[in-house]
Amino acid sequence: MRVPFLDLKAQYKQIETEVLPAVTEAMAAGMFIGGPQVTGFEDEFAAFCESKYCIGVGSGTDALRFALMAAGVGPGDAVVTVPNTFIATTEAISQVGATPIFVDIDPQTYTMDPQKLEDYLAKRLKLQASSLKLRPKAVIPVHLYGQTADMDPILDIARQYDLVVIEDACQAHGASYKNRKAGSLGTAGCFSFYPGKNLGAFGEAGAVVTQDADMAQKMRMIRDHGQAQKYFHDLEGYNGRLDAIQAAVLRIKLKWLQDWNQSRRKNAALYTELLQGVPGITLPVEAGFAESVYHLYVILADNRDGLQKFLSEQGIATGLHYPLPLHLQKAYTHLGYGKGDFPVAESAAERLLSLPMYPELTAEQVDYVCSSIKDFVGM
Repeated sequence: MRVPFLDLKAQYKQIETEVLPAVTEAMAAGMFIGGPQVTGFEDEFAAFCESKYCIGVGSGTDALRFALMAAGVGPGDAVVTVPNTFIATTEAISQVGATPIFVDIDPQTYTMDPQKLEDYLAKRLKLQASSLKLRPKAVIPVHLYGQTADMDPILDIARQYDLVVIEDACQAHGASYKNRKAGSLGTAGCFSFYPGKNLGAFGEAGAVVTQDADMAQKMRMIRDHGQAQKYFHDLEGYNGRLDAIQAAVLRIKLKWLQDWNQSRRKNAALYTELLQGVPGITLPVEAGFAESVYHLYVILADNRDGLQKFLSEQGIATGLHYPLPLHLQKAYTHLGYGKGDFPVAESAAERLLSLPMYPELTAEQVDYVCSSIKDFVGM
C-alpha cells in the first residue's frame, strides 16, 4: 500500500463539479482582481471566524506583514514569537522593520508557553534602563499543527505590557479555543490558503480577520498600493490582493471545511487509538482548552530518522515540521541566539515526525501506517 502525505487530487475530485462552474463564472465576469467573488468570500470567512471584518490578501505572509503594519509595528520594535514555526512568521516581522524575539514552547502542545512570555517581558522591564533599544510592541502566538495556543493568559500578559496580539492562524482554519474561533481572539488573525492547508486555494492566497474597523481599513489600503481610492495613495503599500479566481475556489471549499475538519479529527482519533502505548513514540496532546483541526498529526519518535526511512520503504510519505528551529537558522545568526537557548523547541525538532493527514485518508491507510510503526519498534 502507498500512503501519500497529502492527496489534493482526491479532494479536487470531491468538489470538481462545484468548483469548475464557479471558476468559469469568475473568468466569464472578466473581473479578476477584487469584485463580488472576493467580497463574497471575505464576508463568508469573517462570519466563519466569528469576526467583523476579513481582508483577502495574496498569501499568509502578506496577512502577517499587513497586520503588523496596520498595528503600527515598525523599526525599533520587538515582536515576540516562537522558534518552531515556518519562517513566514518571522519574515513578516523583519519586513516591517521590527526584530523577532523568541520564547520557548509548552512541551505538550508545542505552542507558546505563556509563562516563558511573561518571564521574558518581566526581565525586559527590569532592564529597560540599560542599553537595550528594542521596545516590545507585539506578540505573535502561533496556532501550530491545527491547535491554538493558550490564548487567555497570553492576552492577559499582552494587556499588562500593552502589546498588540497578532494570531498566526495559518494552520488553524476552524480551530477553536474555549469555543471561540481561532483568529477572533487577538487584535487580528492571519490565515494562509496555501493549497495544502485545511482551507487551501488553487495557488497562493491569504486573509486577515479582525474586529477593528480601523485596522481593516488600513489593511485594505496596504494590500492595494496604499490607495484609499484609485490613484490616490495615503501611504506606500504593497501589491497583495486576493484574486477573484482564488476567492471563487475558496468560497466552494469553505462550505466543506467543517466536514473536512471533522474527518481530520476522526483520523487523528484513530491514529491516537492505534498508536497508544507504542514504545519510543510520543503522541500529540489536544489541550483541554482547544479543539484542534489537525492540519498535521505530529508524533515524537526516539529514532525519528530511522522511522522515517523505514516508513518511506513501506510506501508511506511523512514530513518534518520543522526540523531546525528558527533561532538556529543561518538567516537569523545576527540575532545572537545559540543552541540550548530554547531547549523544549530544540528537543521537539530533533524527534518530530508528521504522519499522513488529510480528510480523504482512509481507516485502512491509517491502520497500515500504524502497523508499520509497530513493525519498526518490534511490536
